[in-house]
Amino acid sequence: MKLKITLILCCCAALLSAQQKPSQEWLDRKFSMFIHFGLYSVYGGVYEGEPVKWGYSEQIQSFAGIFSDWYGNTATRFNPIHWNPDSIVSLAKQAGMGSIVFTSKHHDGFCMYHSAHTEYNIVDATPYGRDLMKELAEACQQGGVAFGVYFSLIDWHFPQAYPISSHNADPLTPEHYAFNLKQVEEIMTNYGPLSEIWFDMGSLTPEQSKGLYELVNRLQPQCMISGRLGNDYMDFSVMGDNEYPDYQIGVPWQTAASIFDETWGYRSWQERGEVAPKVREKIESLIKVISRGGNFLLNIGPKGDGGVVDFEREVLTQIGQWVKANSEAIYETQSNPFRHPFSWGDITTKADRLYAFVERMPDSKKINLSGFKAKVKGVNLLSSGELLPYAQEKDQLKIDLSAVTPDKTIPVLKITFENGYSIIPPSVVMKGVISPRNAVSLFGHSSLNYYAGYKSVIGYDWLFRSGKRSVSPQIIFTENEKGRSIELAIEGQKESIILQPDASRTVRLPENSVKWGNVYRKAGRGVFGNVEEEGIQEVDVNAVGSRWVAVDDFRYGKSYTELILPRASVVFLQELESAREQTAAVRIESGNAVYILLNGEYITAHFSPDRIKQQEEIVLLPLKQGRNQLVIKYYNGFEKELSYGITPLDEWTVYNRKLSPVTLERVDDHRVSIRSGDSSSNVSPLRMNNISVILR
Repeated sequence: MKLKITLILCCCAALLSAQQKPSQEWLDRKFSMFIHFGLYSVYGGVYEGEPVKWGYSEQIQSFAGIFSDWYGNTATRFNPIHWNPDSIVSLAKQAGMGSIVFTSKHHDGFCMYHSAHTEYNIVDATPYGRDLMKELAEACQQGGVAFGVYFSLIDWHFPQAYPISSHNADPLTPEHYAFNLKQVEEIMTNYGPLSEIWFDMGSLTPEQSKGLYELVNRLQPQCMISGRLGNDYMDFSVMGDNEYPDYQIGVPWQTAASIFDETWGYRSWQERGEVAPKVREKIESLIKVISRGGNFLLNIGPKGDGGVVDFEREVLTQIGQWVKANSEAIYETQSNPFRHPFSWGDITTKADRLYAFVERMPDSKKINLSGFKAKVKGVNLLSSGELLPYAQEKDQLKIDLSAVTPDKTIPVLKITFENGYSIIPPSVVMKGVISPRNAVSLFGHSSLNYYAGYKSVIGYDWLFRSGKRSVSPQIIFTENEKGRSIELAIEGQKESIILQPDASRTVRLPENSVKWGNVYRKAGRGVFGNVEEEGIQEVDVNAVGSRWVAVDDFRYGKSYTELILPRASVVFLQELESAREQTAAVRIESGNAVYILLNGEYITAHFSPDRIKQQEEIVLLPLKQGRNQLVIKYYNGFEKELSYGITPLDEWTVYNRKLSPVTLERVDDHRVSIRSGDSSSNVSPLRMNNISVILR
């Protein structure tokens, strides 16, 4: 009996272990191959003898307006005889890629595997007559490369799905959703262990996203699920196409990139140029991703006969040469511990070593690194091991690169230390009051659907300095946060807290200390997360080409509604003049989603998965003395009209919650963090931008 119980416990432990995601292997992989290959590859971006220059070539059916039966008949001449799965795996390995993600089905609905639920597949509909995807999966397994699949959530061929539209974010009919479930189940069942499934497009209900997420988890518990499944059901976030974030992301994430931004599928008439500049461009893209802790998924688009484009093969081969020489700085590394790039390039780290990617060689051939505490042991050129001269003065390291032979790739330096290193924090709170304004924000990437992707604050971190042996925290919050659950960690001591007040007080804005000035508006562009004014401290509304229009009759406190198309947005710019540095408050009315900046800095952004038509919130604004600009992007995800409004507040209520004393360690700086205790997902926005903590 004891043996039987032990075996049961071991099986349970193994099952729990198998369900843990992400695996360290997935996190450490860093570089992978994406393949867009399907019926569209036969066209090569050409229809009726003319290049189709609008839109991605893998969506040529839509952009060229090809009748569905004409497009479907293309299957009768789809015979990729030059496709060689072993050669593809070999190319991926040459490039230094650890996995391959293959398009099982793109938007056209044509299956590159043998689906039992439609004859519109490569086995039943083409002269090729073989399960191409299965052969690739087997070649990956034999070659030691992980295998994953792309699966389009929209389907232009399925008769009970929404037809082709201009945006690819259509909802799923019940019949189409059931069809997707069956196809995902057969992929999860028949193609071996999958590293990841890369869902794309569509606008699913939360219930539909949940159903697909649970199906994959049930059949393959270790298969990573992409954020484009929607409604924040995900195991890893996916940035926008060819998007490289300049902020630190606190969840597993990936950027997918194409060799040319204009297309993912094969385009015969693409102007490819020289190989060397493209190699450098994609190496720089890889560095941007891995230095921020992500994985880079680089695409190739084979020709209709299955052959790899010579230019793409050469680009990957040359990237692989650089990756091989510098692999130590790429695989199994962590993100830049300084949290910002340097004028000369970026950083990764591993096992108390730093790796410096010198992307921009100074004319002086010397680079500086500062902001750390350690004694440097040596600096080497990673590709050759060559020792490089350096000089250190406290936290200032100067490295002489005069001996580095100029070439067309990027030199990587390995910096070692005698007893490890520590980073000098960029900011330490000295007065014992912490707030989002003096925090290091931790971001996720929330995604209800492709067009509703955006960076979402998922936590705040601080270092504060205190000579005390203990502190008695007090949490200050507004009506927005009342009743919310948070996890507050001080010196690693976590406490779950419901924000119910012990006391409250009214805050009044000094009379005539803030002047609400001109209001401007313009139509928003792109996906929800695209706000052109982010990072711009002062927007010139009168600049040449500016689209800002003055709103002379804007009324504060009024609830506005206007007709607007789904996936459209309106951006307002409100000018404010403050007599001093102070906090003001404003009540913001919005529809599904809102993105708020103050003087170019991120305040908050959120998109309701519940598709709320109208919502309100109080936003505290840390105004600087003088001129300020409040930018608000109102986004309409689903409705026929948009609600919005701006109400300046002369007074507002803040609440106080007192906590038990916390003993502090005998160190100079103490760590504090706030995370959500009630978010539905690890990328869902925290929405605690009004909170502050007094540590006394």
